[in-house]
Amino acid sequence: MILVFGEIRDGQLKKASLEALSTARRVGETSGLKVGAVIVGSLTEETKESFQRCGADIIYCLSHPLLGSYSSSGYSNALAQLVTEENPEALLLAATAMGRDLAPRLAARLRVGLASDCVRLELKEGVFEAVRPIFAGKAFLTVQASSSPFLATLRPNVFPVVEKASSSLEVEERKVDLDEDMVKERVEEIIRGEQEELDITEAEIVISGGRGMKGAENFQLLRELSALLPQSAIGASRSAVDAGWIDHQHQVGQTGKTVSPTLYMAFGISGAIQHLAGMSSSKYIVAVNKDPEAPIFKVADFGVVGDLFEVIPHLKEELKKFKS
Repeated sequence: MILVFGEIRDGQLKKASLEALSTARRVGETSGLKVGAVIVGSLTEETKESFQRCGADIIYCLSHPLLGSYSSSGYSNALAQLVTEENPEALLLAATAMGRDLAPRLAARLRVGLASDCVRLELKEGVFEAVRPIFAGKAFLTVQASSSPFLATLRPNVFPVVEKASSSLEVEERKVDLDEDMVKERVEEIIRGEQEELDITEAEIVISGGRGMKGAENFQLLRELSALLPQSAIGASRSAVDAGWIDHQHQVGQTGKTVSPTLYMAFGISGAIQHLAGMSSSKYIVAVNKDPEAPIFKVADFGVVGDLFEVIPHLKEELKKFKS
């Protein structure tokens, strides 16, 4: 069996988890392996249907009063118990903030290796093989499973969601054996930002601003542009975040988040190697910068040498015409 962790936030199943499930289905079909999904908490009908559409054969629902909110120690203990009982050949997680936090702790509990942030996954002659970027995306490393289960996180927006419904679906409730000493941290309160925005790792379009934005107030221009583009989110370079113009959750790059959207738009970003490491895997890159020698143009599919404060209004007008 290939087991996939289903990440649920605010009652909604993350798209990245469905990408992982579709990948498990594709790999499993070549070797006759069943595909299982595991969630922590109760299963909604919507989540059940999503899992079935993407090919899950069985869903494990783990429950315990101490798992009411996410904790790395609690979740890793719960998943480790299921893995020990079911002995799957592989366990896949999405490389989201939760997945990146949970997977290393789970690997330590299971005493197995971890292939993180993978962009390709295959099963060759019974051995799992994954490809992951290294050296800030300048090279790719191929890794093979040397322990069981094979544990990996998959980069969001790289693997497609393929709907191929399973013929039958089982749902199995599992009570987890936990005590308070096993849960080392608790969530007391979640403080949300004033504006609820799509996470940049899941967005189909990322619109990023850098030092060229000249101030926090000018990020409103990017938000107005985002309002015209569905499934889009606002990103930023480290210099913009360090200047206090926008929250760290929007930062793209080596010390921020890695994104792989269909379209990445960079406004006023020079393209330091640390930033390129977080967005160079985007399918299409559009850059706007006044400096014709800016490194961002070396990776851009389309570049505009010009003042972003002149380019953005024209772009907004053209998008409005297109939508109308």
